[in-house]
Amino acid sequence: MTSPGREASVRKRLIVSGDDFGLSPGTNFGIIKAHRDGILTNASLMANGSAFAEAVELARATPSLSVGLHLVLVQGRAVSAPRDIPDLVDDAGVFRNNAVTAGFHYFFARRLREQIEREIGAQLDKYLDTGLLLSHVDGHLNIHMHPSVLAILLKLASRYGIRAMRLPREPWRISLRLDRRERRRKLLEALIFRNLTRFARPRLAARGICHPDQIFGLHQSGHVTEPYLLGVLQHLPPGITEVYGHPALVDAEARRWRPAEYESEAEVAAFTSARVRAAMPAADIELASYGDLSSSV
Repeated sequence: MTSPGREASVRKRLIVSGDDFGLSPGTNFGIIKAHRDGILTNASLMANGSAFAEAVELARATPSLSVGLHLVLVQGRAVSAPRDIPDLVDDAGVFRNNAVTAGFHYFFARRLREQIEREIGAQLDKYLDTGLLLSHVDGHLNIHMHPSVLAILLKLASRYGIRAMRLPREPWRISLRLDRRERRRKLLEALIFRNLTRFARPRLAARGICHPDQIFGLHQSGHVTEPYLLGVLQHLPPGITEVYGHPALVDAEARRWRPAEYESEAEVAAFTSARVRAAMPAADIELASYGDLSSSV
């Protein structure tokens, strides 16, 4: 449960998030445009992004945008020096590219726990050093839901003021109804994340860490287009829902790290669509942010 009172639980409130803030100038542009000209309310900031400093300045100039940490432990550069986390990164300070093998490595190699904690702390320190409020924590490829990573985040929660996290529970029946492509992959994701969120939910509750009731975007990563988004709004369940995407003006750095098939510019168009904006009041949906969630804790 994410917010107090029965009234809040039956309302339809929507957090609209853009991931990878700080990845590149084009990504920063897409997120800020989707906020200023559209419905995006929240951004997840990469402490290791090549355009991190620019993203911080944009966030400071846009106080209406709620910002949290997008934790990166796979497919990216570390904040720590390679000598401090030698078993997590290569000589250039880059994490493993394959999320599945990285996940097994992090789970079974217990010697890595100290290094993972060191890197998580480094990313949180770098974020908080900006002076920005920490609205929430989520993870690149949802790595924050990995049991070993989650345990460290919960351990550090009070020190760093973590009061909200993304809990990737997606109503998969609605998602498949809206887009039936890659059905097997989506069903496998649904099974994996159902178990991960069942593990995480009581542990978050025990620490007083809140989360949305459900999310959309997990099964549609890179393809949160206008038709999909309109469908989500039409079928939005009661409660607090997060829709997250990867809006960007695609540039060389974004292209380096993102799958070639991602429709990042179409996502900018979806989040700024006049049809989407008009559908919000028509469906009695209220925009919210992680800042709203965490401030109520």
